[in-house]
Amino acid sequence: MFVRTVYATGDPALLDSALRALNSQGHDLLEERPGYRGAGVFVDRELGKLLTVSWWESEEAQVNSDEVMRERRPALLEPFAASVAVEHYRVAVFHALPRPVVGGGLRVARLEFDPRDADLLADTFHATALPRLETVPGLARTALLLDHERGRGIAGTVFTDRHTLAASRAALCAIRRSGTAKARATVVALEEFEVVHADAHTM
Repeated sequence: MFVRTVYATGDPALLDSALRALNSQGHDLLEERPGYRGAGVFVDRELGKLLTVSWWESEEAQVNSDEVMRERRPALLEPFAASVAVEHYRVAVFHALPRPVVGGGLRVARLEFDPRDADLLADTFHATALPRLETVPGLARTALLLDHERGRGIAGTVFTDRHTLAASRAALCAIRRSGTAKARATVVALEEFEVVHADAHTM
């Protein structure tokens, strides 16, 4: 599985216009692309941040969709977006529990690591972090996305509601601390978002 993320920032007052466009025209555009396996839309309404994540069954499907989405994205995000960053990742770990996610919260830890340690990071997340994450109340989904060449990654955890997201902060801090130490990775940013939409399916 492969993922494309789009990270946009802008005027919080204009965020809803971008959400309406993404949930209508944007959704239809993605559904038409071969190999599409779902998407997520996440927002920070207070600061004016928008994160979208689209899932693809192969790198070829992701690349083939890039040209179309590159042309249409500016119109979808106007007039909200003042800055837009697009990145591509390979899915190293994806784990979903049968719990609701819409209206919940997403925590994103952005990671940096030596590219030679990519397998170590994936193995550590799967064998060490994941079993501990499953014991945290309210966890609905978790994923590890890696850019092996650049040595960058995203560890995402989705919780069923904002209360359990907030209540999990201490537990996840402990999991990150031990996991990144073992995997020789560094957390370079930590963010939280509201879940607007999430329907990734890996099977």
